[in-house]
Amino acid sequence: MNLIDDSWLPFRKRDGSIEYLPVGAVVEPDVVDLALPRGDFQGAAYQFLIGLLQTTFAPEDKQQWAERYEQPPSSSELAGALQEARGAFDLDVAGPAFMQDLEALDGEKQSPVAGLLIDAPGASTIKNNTDHFVKAGRTRQICPDCAAMALFTLQINAPSGGKGHRTGLRGGGPLTTLVMPDDAEASLWQKLWLNVVDRETWGYESPDYGDRDVFPWLGQTRISDKGQMVTPDDVHPLHAHWAMPRRIRLEIEEEACRCDLCGRDAVRRVRHIRARNYGYNYEGPWTHPLTPYRFDPQKPEQLPYSRKAQKDGLGYRHWESLVLADKQEAGNLPAPVVLDYAEKYRAARDYDLALPRTARIWVFGYDMDNMKARGWYGAHMPLVALPRERQAVLQAWLRQTVDLTRSAASLLQTHIKEAWFSKPKDIKGDTSFLTASLWDATEQDFYQLLAALGELLAEEGGGGDLRHFPGALAAQWYRTITGRAYQLFDDYALSGPAEQLDMKRIIATRNAFSKKLFGGKEAKAFRKVGGLEGNDAEKAA
Repeated sequence: MNLIDDSWLPFRKRDGSIEYLPVGAVVEPDVVDLALPRGDFQGAAYQFLIGLLQTTFAPEDKQQWAERYEQPPSSSELAGALQEARGAFDLDVAGPAFMQDLEALDGEKQSPVAGLLIDAPGASTIKNNTDHFVKAGRTRQICPDCAAMALFTLQINAPSGGKGHRTGLRGGGPLTTLVMPDDAEASLWQKLWLNVVDRETWGYESPDYGDRDVFPWLGQTRISDKGQMVTPDDVHPLHAHWAMPRRIRLEIEEEACRCDLCGRDAVRRVRHIRARNYGYNYEGPWTHPLTPYRFDPQKPEQLPYSRKAQKDGLGYRHWESLVLADKQEAGNLPAPVVLDYAEKYRAARDYDLALPRTARIWVFGYDMDNMKARGWYGAHMPLVALPRERQAVLQAWLRQTVDLTRSAASLLQTHIKEAWFSKPKDIKGDTSFLTASLWDATEQDFYQLLAALGELLAEEGGGGDLRHFPGALAAQWYRTITGRAYQLFDDYALSGPAEQLDMKRIIATRNAFSKKLFGGKEAKAFRKVGGLEGNDAEKAA
């Protein structure tokens, strides 16, 4: 099986049908998406195809990038480029095999193929009978197509895996941010091409497709049994797309099966893998083009670290860190492809080519607790292409909006507990869902505000007085947050059984909540900018 030639990826067409086709189908105009059976596979498949295009078909500069975005290459042109790297994408050969150790690993014992799945319960979980939500034994045999994607998904997300089992180049369970067209029905080519960086911007030399410095499985693994490290200086920059921290070999059997993941009938199956520890040990100043990072501005000697998903999910409180760079205060380093969108938009305009000012980012990743996957999160957020100086203004404005929400959410959580319990400080349960409820309730309002602010800043005339938050929008956001906070307080405070409600305590707490909600510095600032200072009881309509 060869991942360049064979029809192993499921593509969704414009009419809704799904067809398994070779990777070259990405240029077909009626192909609009992928259709993998799992969320983590879907995200990984996008990264596989982006990496493939970046490696074999990267544009020379922004002009060539813009031209190919508007007019994709022909099938034969792309096929010719892909064929040059074909030898690196065999899955089931005795020698160099895709994302697998060069050695056969015959000395290692067989392990269930479910070990390729990041969310599969581990040995200790099964032994202790604590696999309550993700049961063991659900994945016993899979088709080679799913095995290839499971292997790739593990390698690019690899979490801690026990002694000597290395984490991924981006750390275990990193967030990925991809740029997407605002039109969900745009062609798959456009969705992928937005995440390809021109070579002039990235600045790397032409790759050798037979070199382990690009595709690590083509040569002997760089063993790390004594802590040996692999840094960016040791390999080709494109290695970041193909990093291989785990030493694994698939055992593909010539037996028919019904795949436990995709549900299709296959003529071959994978039930076992073999694994060995001490593979590539990625250390040093790595940055991945599809992942956001963060560093401590107060400690510039420390390396940046990739952002991870958290148990509170993904929402607009994370938007700034995923989209806008801030090296002075917060240490935010968005993914290079996200930062590159504004430059692509400007270049497209220079060449009279169409590229929308507004796009989206698709952010996703596992929330990991060491080796245990607590959840998979994914979200879509808007992305506005603005000049750098205008990005700084937008950043300042949006921090104010987020600060108001954060303050109101904290007050909401505190006062709901006071309304519920006579001794709220003695309550130890997790009530973070109370703060999350305000963030969730105002998510779309924030994105509407973002669109309005972006449109204002995009005006050729300068967008008015950029020193202050626009008054009408400030008043609108103030009313949105205070109104939703009040509504949620009433909903939660009165949600218990009637016989257990202490109305005197609830009313007193509501009054205290109102005073602090309107009296906080964030609320006062918005009332002042929004022209609402004369009405302390201003509420949402």
